[in-house]
Amino acid sequence: RYKTMKGYYVPRKAGWDTHGLPVELEMEKELNINSKKEIEEIGIEKFNKLCGQSVMRYEEEWKKLTERIGFWLDMDNAYFTFKNDYIETVWWILKTIWDKNLLYQDYKIVPYCPRCGTALSSHEVALGYREVEDYSVIVKFPHAEKKNTYFLVWTTTPWTLISNVAGAVNKDADYVEVEYKGENLILVKNLLAEVFGENADCRVIGNFKGKSLVSSHYRPLYDYVDGNSNAFSIIGGDFVSTEEGTGIVHIAPAFGEDDMNAGKENDLPVVQMVDEEGKFKERVEKFSRMPIEEANPEIIKDLKERGLLFSIKKVKHSYPFCWRCESRLIYYARKSWYIKTSRIKDDLLKSNEEVNWYPQHIKYGRFGNWLENNVDWALTRERYWGTPLPVWVDDNGHKICIGSVAQLRKMAVDMPRDLDLHRPYVDNIIIKCKKCGKDMRRVPEVIDVWFDSGSMPYAQYHYPFENVELFEDNFPADFIGEAIDQTRGWFYTLLAIST
Repeated sequence: RYKTMKGYYVPRKAGWDTHGLPVELEMEKELNINSKKEIEEIGIEKFNKLCGQSVMRYEEEWKKLTERIGFWLDMDNAYFTFKNDYIETVWWILKTIWDKNLLYQDYKIVPYCPRCGTALSSHEVALGYREVEDYSVIVKFPHAEKKNTYFLVWTTTPWTLISNVAGAVNKDADYVEVEYKGENLILVKNLLAEVFGENADCRVIGNFKGKSLVSSHYRPLYDYVDGNSNAFSIIGGDFVSTEEGTGIVHIAPAFGEDDMNAGKENDLPVVQMVDEEGKFKERVEKFSRMPIEEANPEIIKDLKERGLLFSIKKVKHSYPFCWRCESRLIYYARKSWYIKTSRIKDDLLKSNEEVNWYPQHIKYGRFGNWLENNVDWALTRERYWGTPLPVWVDDNGHKICIGSVAQLRKMAVDMPRDLDLHRPYVDNIIIKCKKCGKDMRRVPEVIDVWFDSGSMPYAQYHYPFENVELFEDNFPADFIGEAIDQTRGWFYTLLAIST
């Protein structure tokens, strides 16, 4: 507004972010439903139509408010992220990323919201941390070969013990075996006082390095896991801390990145005992269909009754919550699509050098540190109202990424003239695979709404399909202002996509 009043030409194109879970959750509330199953019973077509209608409900009110507060915007030529032209540009960007071999699918640990039934990206997770109080328990894993001998194993997530397949030690640390109250207990040496107390009546009967424990076996706490020959053994791990706990951590590859990596290195089974709603599966008989947080005290009670609980206390720590529905997240193994942003870290840092930050400390502080610790972007969401991921696959695993409506029309077996690019319409488009002749169908995921937002410089002009000169005259923007949380949100996605 200041520059306009000084005589400069300032494009003031308004924009509406119209996709994603905030819209879906609002519609769920209106329909009095609260699960993906209920959405699918209503039908994706009906649900998405209602979502599309709801985002325009308050347009006139927003226009009035914008004018009332003196926020100068061109509301008559605004962009909307749900419009086909906008989605087509987003597809073009994704196809460009695909062509650079930066878009891939993998099975790994993701931050996951059981309430919303979808994975989140690292920048979304950063928006929702809270301080919580959790159980910190030390459990006794019975040694398989030595009678009355136990490994003391520490965890702050008792519910993951149901899927335990190993215990991990620090191979270079000093461990001890102590006699305590008629039992022999194994733990790291420097945490003896922390675990037993300064004046505890325990006697050290053995000293050894952690590596000597590797390949020892223990009897599983629960018999729900069908393990292989490597399961229920002690493994080495450089991630094992000797500063807290017992120096032995339990490994459940389905619920942690370190655990998953350790599982791959040691050929351990990935045992998924929790369903997508955050409840134990039916095969977990004692806790069948129980939400994992509700199961925590029940599991602790069960271990205590069986003489396998050594100690329990409450600890406060920072934990991530869903920024959209405020539910507690879990770390969960599943297939997702990723953008390999870690491969372009140096380019991201170089791009940041060209930005003038105010205040200046953000450049190498909050934002620079975020770029330094960049991880691959978890792109996809298992939801409904969003930009569909334009990837088609067949039964032989052949994949193709579509970058425009024209390309889709050319390759489709049949396609309506005025196709809405949302689900479920785009899901019905079949492509014949050029390699094998089989039918190719679109993968079911939609993409992170932050990718929509970060695509704005291009998609607002439907670039490169039209307005090429207009885009080139206006990109990059001279100025952008937002709250500091957007260093982990919009600022990051703008930089990542343009880089």
